[in-house]
Amino acid sequence: MRFLVRDRLLGIGDDYWIEDDQGNKVFLVDGKAMRLRDTFELKDPQGRVLIDIHQKMLSLRDTMVIERDGEPLARIRRKRLSLLRNHYRVSLADGRTELDVSGKILDREFAVEYDGELLAVVSRRWLRVRETYGVDVVRDDADPALLIAVAVCVIHLAEKEHAGD
Repeated sequence: MRFLVRDRLLGIGDDYWIEDDQGNKVFLVDGKAMRLRDTFELKDPQGRVLIDIHQKMLSLRDTMVIERDGEPLARIRRKRLSLLRNHYRVSLADGRTELDVSGKILDREFAVEYDGELLAVVSRRWLRVRETYGVDVVRDDADPALLIAVAVCVIHLAEKEHAGD
């Protein structure tokens, strides 16, 4: 499953569609303006909220939280004690499952893995359209909405950190 994201600097209040490889609108990333924390919603084409993404308040390290139906699904933050600056850890709500995200986040060239197994690849390499990147979900049993939300979160965190340098 391949999804195309029209890239732009993600700011609060920005909305953009994510399309499948046939050009069909599949997800809307709805940035919420006028909030105290960074907040996004991932919606289906009918406007139903599938995933809620927000910045965790009062955290020592920048952390994004992903929720589904008001229940915590995952927490994302830069991996502590990593020599790689572009290495993020996704802790799922079950408390046992962790996904690793690493690569060139700002260049939109990174992978999402679980226990060494590739789940998704985010890349601009195989696209001709400028300002677009793809999210290629490798496993059929993976949750595309969750993996797209993870990509949105790590890009947002990396851009926020880069702007602070």
